[in-house]
Amino acid sequence: MTVELKQIALRIVSALVLAIAAVSCGAAPELPPVGGQSGQSGRPTLAPMLETVLPAVVNISTTSTVNVQENPLFNDPFFRRFFDLPDMPPRQRRQQSLGSGVIVDSEKGLILTNHHVIANADQVTVTLQDGRDFEAKVVGADPETDVAAVKIEAKNLTALPFGDSQSLRVGDFVVAIGSPFGLSQTVTSGIVSALGRSGLGIEGYEDFIQTDASINPGNSGGALVDLNGKLVGINTAIVGPAGGNVGIGFAIPSHLAQTVMQQIVQYGEVQRGQLGIGIQDLTPDLAKALGLERSGGALIAQVQPDSPAAKAGLRPGDVVVAVDGAPVASGLRNTVGLLRVGSEVKLDILRDGEKRTVTARIAKPPRERGEAAKISERLRGAEFGAIQSGHPLAGRVQGVEVLNVEQGSASWRAGLRRGDVIVSVNRKDVRTVQELLEAAKAAQGPLLLNVRRGEGAFFVAIE
Repeated sequence: MTVELKQIALRIVSALVLAIAAVSCGAAPELPPVGGQSGQSGRPTLAPMLETVLPAVVNISTTSTVNVQENPLFNDPFFRRFFDLPDMPPRQRRQQSLGSGVIVDSEKGLILTNHHVIANADQVTVTLQDGRDFEAKVVGADPETDVAAVKIEAKNLTALPFGDSQSLRVGDFVVAIGSPFGLSQTVTSGIVSALGRSGLGIEGYEDFIQTDASINPGNSGGALVDLNGKLVGINTAIVGPAGGNVGIGFAIPSHLAQTVMQQIVQYGEVQRGQLGIGIQDLTPDLAKALGLERSGGALIAQVQPDSPAAKAGLRPGDVVVAVDGAPVASGLRNTVGLLRVGSEVKLDILRDGEKRTVTARIAKPPRERGEAAKISERLRGAEFGAIQSGHPLAGRVQGVEVLNVEQGSASWRAGLRRGDVIVSVNRKDVRTVQELLEAAKAAQGPLLLNVRRGEGAFFVAIE
């Protein structure tokens, strides 16, 4: 290498050394906040948002009475009489569970949570972030959407505003807040993994937000918020081995939870309407067979006689493409099921390739109900009816659903709870309220009820 080339090389190296030294001595460039604000330390942070949100998320603990499972023979009056066994009430034990909730109305003390968090609870206790405890009153619940509302009498509450869950997009950042395993005020973050998840068999009406924000047992009923600190979902369920988190969690969209809550507060229950149609998704093969160019929408497979759909002129083979102007990709059952009884709905349909608009008035679903006092004095305080479509055992067993049980009644003390399904009375199968009525009237001595609850079964004896 010549002297001239050596001098040029030395100049280049010197320039590089000076440049590196200048960068090292200077202040590092400030990184822009990722999904949050920049704190005093200059780090991206969600802390300012969470400081306003956390007081609105509460811990919910419940206490309930459950019957201890015994050999069914010991509940059989004939078996007891044969072996001269004394009549004894079923053994019971107290059971406690934990969950979460979200204050949505600070003036009324109204808290949103999941139905399964407070189901069959004798007592519901709400613990606030500041440590205050309050006994809550259950305003109402809807098992089919797994939404419930409870109320506390308290001052200086912080409420969480509702966000627009319908504007969420896959990839949006979200934060889950709740009490997993009793660890209150736990915060986890993630993104929206998917929208409109259904067909999971978790609830009767499903339109879940899927997220990878960690959700574990105890998070149920807690808040899923966006980075503006607004409520976009109620954390509800997870998919994972042994109930652990694997990054697949589900939340009820806030627009669905809010609609259900409004009906619960006003009526004490959801007055779910019906059109009287059976539907299925319009697949590309079905669209081709029907001579349609599109494959989105809900295909009407059945129209019940004298139903609102029949009166509106709907026919099997019609394709519903929009409800009140909102496009229907699928999930028509969810949309109609949340419309109030008596309201009118406009349906855009395709029939023989032509677009039409029809108007139908939502009607109350036919529901066979019976007060227990009219069935048997021994069942006073309970109400029975046909198994509802959203019940976990619907289509799997035949029987009569317990629609309501008055706390402290003989039915309650015997262990009957709302949502139970009675499949037999004194070892005689019952499929309708009328059959339950006949079996109860014909019974001599105690009533022996075979009850299904979840995946288990047991007997209840009522004197």
